[in-house]
Amino acid sequence: MNPDLASETISHYRIIRRLDRGGMGEVYLAEDTRLGRPLALKLLLAEYTRDAARLRRFEQEARAASALNHPNILTIYEVGEAGERHYIATEYVEGETLRRKIKRAPLSVGEAADIAAQAAEALSAAHAAGIVHRDIKPENVMLRPDGYVKVLDFGLAKLVERRGADGEAETQMAETNPGAVMGTTWYMSPEQARGLQVDARTDVWSLGVVLYEMLAGRPPFVGSTSSHVIVSILEREPPPLDNFLPDAPPRLEHILTKALAKDRDARYPSMREMLEDLLALRQSLGASGASRAAPSRLIHETAAARGVGATAGSRGAHATAVTGDDPASRTGAHARATQELRFDTSVLRPARRRGTTALVAAVVAAVLLVGAYVLYTRLTSARGINAIAVMPFRNAGGDPSTEWLSDGITESLINSLSPSPGLKVMSRNSVFRYKGKDVDPAQVARELGVSAVLTGRVEQRGEDLLVSVELIDARDDSHIWGEQYNRKLSDVLGVQQQIAREIASRLRARLQPGAAEPKTYTHDGEAYQDYLRGRYFWNKRTEDGFRKAVGYFNQAIERDPNYALAYSGLADTYALMSDYSILPPNEAMPKARAAAERALALDDTLAEAHTSLAFVRMAYDWKWDEAGEDFRRAIELNPNYATAHQWYASYLVQVGRFGESLSEIRHAQELDPLSSIISANAGLFLYYAHQYEQATAQLHKTLEVNDQFGVAHLYLGYVFLQQPGHASDAVAEFQKAQAYMGDDPETLAALGNAYAAAGRRADAQKVLDQLRERSQHSYVSPYWLAVIYAGLGDREHAFDSLERAYQDRHPGMILLKYDPRFDPLRRDPRLTKLIQRIEQPS
Repeated sequence: MNPDLASETISHYRIIRRLDRGGMGEVYLAEDTRLGRPLALKLLLAEYTRDAARLRRFEQEARAASALNHPNILTIYEVGEAGERHYIATEYVEGETLRRKIKRAPLSVGEAADIAAQAAEALSAAHAAGIVHRDIKPENVMLRPDGYVKVLDFGLAKLVERRGADGEAETQMAETNPGAVMGTTWYMSPEQARGLQVDARTDVWSLGVVLYEMLAGRPPFVGSTSSHVIVSILEREPPPLDNFLPDAPPRLEHILTKALAKDRDARYPSMREMLEDLLALRQSLGASGASRAAPSRLIHETAAARGVGATAGSRGAHATAVTGDDPASRTGAHARATQELRFDTSVLRPARRRGTTALVAAVVAAVLLVGAYVLYTRLTSARGINAIAVMPFRNAGGDPSTEWLSDGITESLINSLSPSPGLKVMSRNSVFRYKGKDVDPAQVARELGVSAVLTGRVEQRGEDLLVSVELIDARDDSHIWGEQYNRKLSDVLGVQQQIAREIASRLRARLQPGAAEPKTYTHDGEAYQDYLRGRYFWNKRTEDGFRKAVGYFNQAIERDPNYALAYSGLADTYALMSDYSILPPNEAMPKARAAAERALALDDTLAEAHTSLAFVRMAYDWKWDEAGEDFRRAIELNPNYATAHQWYASYLVQVGRFGESLSEIRHAQELDPLSSIISANAGLFLYYAHQYEQATAQLHKTLEVNDQFGVAHLYLGYVFLQQPGHASDAVAEFQKAQAYMGDDPETLAALGNAYAAAGRRADAQKVLDQLRERSQHSYVSPYWLAVIYAGLGDREHAFDSLERAYQDRHPGMILLKYDPRFDPLRRDPRLTKLIQRIEQPS
């Protein structure tokens, strides 16, 4: 490493050591000094940043790539410059490049198909967003120890483009060392080699080259110089794969033939179609046991490598690795990642020169092994299931008074399974959209992106409880496991725990050998029932529901004073009672903090309690460092907890890390794709980042799913209000929000502010009077009054209201720095001082 860069800080990234050097720059392991996390920092060579037009094209494409939301695409945190240095900050992925793996030995057909399929997933997502990679090669494919594939360097090809005389982009030979030139040339499509305009089909070609090389151990087109390679690409056919891999599956040869067609019109027209063939190949290998390794070797691989991928909770900002491409650099736990030995039946096939007896014996052994393996995987739910949706259990009796029981068992199962390593569990918000609907498991699987679905029904007959469950592989609608329980109502806790253990033994333990059993939080069945009732009413999100939830959670705690989950539920309830302006923050938030701290004193591994405490420290205590630590700890404990990612994204907005905030909220969306509030928050954070066009598009997406979701109309009104000439549109959106949410103080404040912006001062004053009158008999945060006063230009009353909101520690105060509705007050030093008091509380 250049000694001048040792421990140097570039922007807010502290250099630790160099990881790699490539044709376009150097990659360093660095630490984000603001968030205290490792990342990869690529410093671009000066020769690629001197051309302002080329640099601008690169930055545009890299920023577009940073918006890609896919678990197989490396997350880009920031594209920036510090002085004369241009850099890209990305997540830091543990593992090795595909180049390094190929150098050791050719891959089995199964391994190669899996890697190619995951890369195709990434490229298909990029193509759908209008982004072509242009530089697919083994160096740009990263393999994590858990078998997950990451495609790197989207957008970097823009740096090696030149503009032709006709203005079209042409691919230029990298002006770097010969190795880099050859490494890029091997994977060029014919149209790239000719300097023609390229489209998504160039990535199809390059992925075909990579697939061929994984199996053959060498690229299909080679030569002593880059010119010879280009001639080979343009004029010659690749050596038959049989030269390197006898008995290659016909489906594999079909894929390669189609991907490597020199006429791009004869290739796969889209990456999605190539992906479908790769998935079919992989499925056929898994079903037949025909995945054949390179000659005479056993394959060691992680259990997750044979699935579609790892849990989404293991990607992105909070699961970045702490080691690099160099295996010698791997640290303790990562270097000892659990591996599983898979016997490839091809190693049991003797060479043709051996005797018939040995051949028959080997074939029999292979058949027995394959048969046993297939039977075993059927009984244990088959490998490859890495995501599950626990559907709302049906209340078979139809009695509304027992709805808490069916809903509660569902939510408890979700919570029990969510912390499972290697298993993605869809959130309550996602699955409860299907409540009361007769939906096909395959449809659920497609919409939620899962491979297994758990369904169930609950019926209460007096003190008797009948629970039936079925676990289904949604990919082929096959039955994995089912059971029926006939117990007493008092044993509902035991039933829930037994179901969770059964699922864990069939799914989670297969994906993460040695994983712990689902945790038991109480042995008191009545306390558990009180907890279920509390969560049932908490989820109603009404004042009456919150007050009933407090009662039930306290009742559960009285029955079992060591019931950590009940304390966590109490913390969540008080936090939302503050957020919904039901109780003043200085009354509700200390109670939320006390309950969360008690939960953690009983069980410091409870992700929900860490999240609740983090929310209090962010929104009320204004203890920024402690809040960040708690959010990160919650995500570490339960990467599948979408709310933790959602609230952490909000935290990142408060501290000005907008790029990371957008990445984090996308992660929350991935975990909970049908959550309207998370989708709307994604639009809100784009609004605070002043990306109004993208915010509008995101909020329209939210409304396409649920056009009666008032919060999305509220946030869309915020966006319209910041666009000249759209004040009337903002008023219309706020009125829609009011129609769906009632006279919520935040909505009324937004409407009053918009009336003022539209010149309707009398209407704004009416709304202001309405809120002031309401504050005489119920809590209305002074913050909402300040919003209207600011719109009316009444600076003195605005500052008086803000001061009172500060004393209340209203959660909205943490966004005062970014809320554009207070822009008319920005030049007043009182606002600057108030923001400083929030950012540096005593």
